[in-house]
Amino acid sequence: MSADSHDDPAFHITHEAETGESLLVGLSAFGLAGLTAVDYLTDQLELEPTGHITAEALPSITPFSDGRPRHHTRLYSRPDLDVTVLVGELFVPVQAAGPFSRAILEWTEHNAVGEVTVLSGIPVAHGPNDHRPFYIATEDYYDDRLADTEFTPMGMGFLDGVNASLVESGMDTDLGVGVFVTPVHAQIPDVDAALRLLAIVEEIYGLGVDTEPLEQFASEVRQHYAQLSERVAAAEEYERPDDRMFM
Repeated sequence: MSADSHDDPAFHITHEAETGESLLVGLSAFGLAGLTAVDYLTDQLELEPTGHITAEALPSITPFSDGRPRHHTRLYSRPDLDVTVLVGELFVPVQAAGPFSRAILEWTEHNAVGEVTVLSGIPVAHGPNDHRPFYIATEDYYDDRLADTEFTPMGMGFLDGVNASLVESGMDTDLGVGVFVTPVHAQIPDVDAALRLLAIVEEIYGLGVDTEPLEQFASEVRQHYAQLSERVAAAEEYERPDDRMFM
């Protein structure tokens, strides 16, 4: 895929193995819920890196761990699994969403991928009862995956960025697209939100993922933020000026 000018973002997908019929996507977004969920899947399912996406004319990153670099946007799969996982650590801005989505759609068509499932968090005001995932899905995705479930549709609003581009393309093609969103907090990562998204994946695909290690991590994150909140409150109380009048 090529750009019309040097300043237009272009994305190139390199893939070295056969893929499954379903693509599961988690990208860098507020709260990192979707990214955390798919990254956890690659580890728990012992998936192998089978491809990556490069970006032109965008500020890029090169993640690394233990001194070893990796591509910022990667594809993972396994020969006996009919799901390919896309892990995107590079934030894709709204102006690059169209080219990024087109690259994915061209890749899905070339590799006979029939559906795309996107996991994402949304930074919206919410109450305790809203700590659950919602879906926005094309008709064919709904018929294939959601008709016999009790998942909750998102009532009203609009998508933007990559999610919007993928759903819009799914409306006009044979590709089924489902986006699952859940409210996220400012804490990074919002592991509880990632767990809610993983529960959706398990119900749809039945991958047999053990979430206990992630649940333990979520508990540690909650404890950390609770302690941080207590320290901030104590500091504010200590620094609060005494408003008594002295004569």
